[in-house]
Amino acid sequence: MFKKTLRALPIALAVSATAGLSMAEAPEDVLDKLIKKTNSPYLTQSPQNIMIMPDNPAWLVADEGAILFRTPRGPKNASLEKCDFGKGPGVLEGAHVELPRYFADTGKVMDLDSRLVHCMKTLQGFTDNDPAIKKKHGSDSDIMKLQTYIASKSGGMSWNPPMNHPMEKAMRNAGEVMFYRRSGTMDFSCSTCHTQDGKRIRASVLPNINRPDEWTKAISWPAYRTSHDHVRSSQHRVLECLWQMRYPDIRNGSDASIALISFWTDAARGAPAILPDLKR
Repeated sequence: MFKKTLRALPIALAVSATAGLSMAEAPEDVLDKLIKKTNSPYLTQSPQNIMIMPDNPAWLVADEGAILFRTPRGPKNASLEKCDFGKGPGVLEGAHVELPRYFADTGKVMDLDSRLVHCMKTLQGFTDNDPAIKKKHGSDSDIMKLQTYIASKSGGMSWNPPMNHPMEKAMRNAGEVMFYRRSGTMDFSCSTCHTQDGKRIRASVLPNINRPDEWTKAISWPAYRTSHDHVRSSQHRVLECLWQMRYPDIRNGSDASIALISFWTDAARGAPAILPDLKR
């Protein structure tokens, strides 16, 4: 609670300067409203995690990301403040809940991870071999710090990925095919675990993609995982899910991974994002 109070101080002091601007809602408050609305066994299965959400270690990672975002870095000695995540250069509020989306400057549908990497390359001059980009996962990586900060600006806002461009629709539809397609050595699909109420893996209740107010927690990444002691991303969740299903490793930032994330996000449309989240 102490850290939550510290975070609230600058907001309270600046309230007169930010009148009329939408502010991200605390993830624990978003989750509490969803629990009261649904009483979902999935949402309520970890009282311990719910208790510590106000002191989520992901906020420390986000704080580091805020510094990185504004610091001139790389061969071009530039910050990321001109990066356009879909809402305009430097606009972060509500950007994450509208990703993946089509970007005309690349001719691609991009998620938070791939768009961030694009900006680090074009604005700051980093390459794929630079540690700032090469290290994708873990709370100590630049990528994870930046993603956590950017995503935190969409807390409580409704998932609303655009479906206006043909490529946005195509990626979403490709992700749906992948979600329901059974394959791999275990003949699994994502739908095997995530299309019914009451499904479990051992003691863990699994989320149902057909319930947006439940599914939003499943896709609210970045999130601190207590079992990993690290903040993880959507891309990491895709990789880990497919590994558990005994699929071949999926390439981080590939069209296939973005297609799955596109379908996942569209399924949660209209439900509030819990960002950053805290999971088992």
